[in-house]
Amino acid sequence: MLKKLIFVFATLPIFALAQHTVKGKFPNTDDFKFAFLYQVTTQTSKFVNNAEIKEDGTFTFTLDKNQPTGTYRIVYNQPQDQYNFDFLYNNEDIELTYDFDNGLTFIKSEENKLWNSYNKSIQLVGNSLNNFYMKGENNEEDFNKIIQILQNTQTEFEKAAEGKMALNFITASKPYIPSKYVDAQTFSELAKADYFKHINFSNPVLQNSNFLIEATLNYIYNFIHQEQINASYITNIDTAVNAIGNNPEVKKVILEVLYYQFSYENIESVANHIAITYLLDIAKADNDTELYNDLIYFKNASIGNKGYDFDIVIYDEEGKATVKKMHDLDEAENYLIVFWSTTCSHCLEEIPQLLEYVKTINPEQLKVIAIALDEDRYRWKEMIKKYPEFYHVFGEGKWDNPIGDNYNVKATPSYFVLDKNKVIIKKPYDFEAFKDYFSEIKAIKSKD
Repeated sequence: MLKKLIFVFATLPIFALAQHTVKGKFPNTDDFKFAFLYQVTTQTSKFVNNAEIKEDGTFTFTLDKNQPTGTYRIVYNQPQDQYNFDFLYNNEDIELTYDFDNGLTFIKSEENKLWNSYNKSIQLVGNSLNNFYMKGENNEEDFNKIIQILQNTQTEFEKAAEGKMALNFITASKPYIPSKYVDAQTFSELAKADYFKHINFSNPVLQNSNFLIEATLNYIYNFIHQEQINASYITNIDTAVNAIGNNPEVKKVILEVLYYQFSYENIESVANHIAITYLLDIAKADNDTELYNDLIYFKNASIGNKGYDFDIVIYDEEGKATVKKMHDLDEAENYLIVFWSTTCSHCLEEIPQLLEYVKTINPEQLKVIAIALDEDRYRWKEMIKKYPEFYHVFGEGKWDNPIGDNYNVKATPSYFVLDKNKVIIKKPYDFEAFKDYFSEIKAIKSKD
């Protein structure tokens, strides 16, 4: 027995230092010229190498002898976050094909064949269970057969993956397996309660992959009540954070992904919950000024918040200038703040349309404040002569301007409707959206 152990340990360095290759093939080479290989880590992706995609669609990466095992990503086009796929590397040669119809297929790689086979097998059993419930069946014998197949599938793959990297992902993916028949609603409730039971957020193999992010997103977006969607999101986020536990790097990464996803979707209540409850403190502790400012600016510009205050130079009929704070204006029921630029083609189309529409509105109902995020003050002065009905502000510095920053402006034109108390009540996508919204307000006012 001792000789066997000595022999095993003696051969390990030779195996670990062997040079390996990752070979792949794309069916269509017209759009893809180069492939780029990255190692996935907890917080980012590290560039490893690049390879030319040949005329027949093939490419080859030769890995360094000391290349770490883990999850790797191949990027084959722009934007990188869309045109990529991941695979496991554990000191073995890998050969694969990839196309948009069939996805990723592994010709050579025990790790990846096993992991892919597991996912397909579990999905097939899951489809059987869904069909059982959708048909409204409650036959306990049929239900138990499906559950037994599910249990056997999980057990067999765990045994097959012993000693392999794939075991980390297979055990973490273990589905809820009931011990007796339950109806569909109960199954869903119990599956939700069981979801994080097998996921170890401290596992470095899982951390250095997309698994934890994808698993968390799956939980948050799928276990929701349709009548209380945003409240469900918030509850699920809190549950996920509790499951993450004392893993600060992982927690920050996952919360950032969630925050930017909900802010991109303009689900402000959920994005701000993530920021206020978790991310602001994390950003402060990490001295992450960029993240902190993103959180604050988004929160400040959210519906229901009072708009950021700023100076407006107002000229009377004799040309005398008076400086007023936006918060001190008291001449209309609503205010429209529109951010534009003298070099923005969309702005130059929409601002004249806005003027014509404003002329049809009682001045006591709406006042427009046009803020030009710009650099050419002379051109701005010439152009605003066409719009004497608006209050005008020169947002010097363009994208580096405090007013634009505090309204979280990412593009021009951007519209913000404020009530008489300067609270943000609507953020229309464009002029037409503003027109539709304000026309409804006008109709309601006229009925009153």
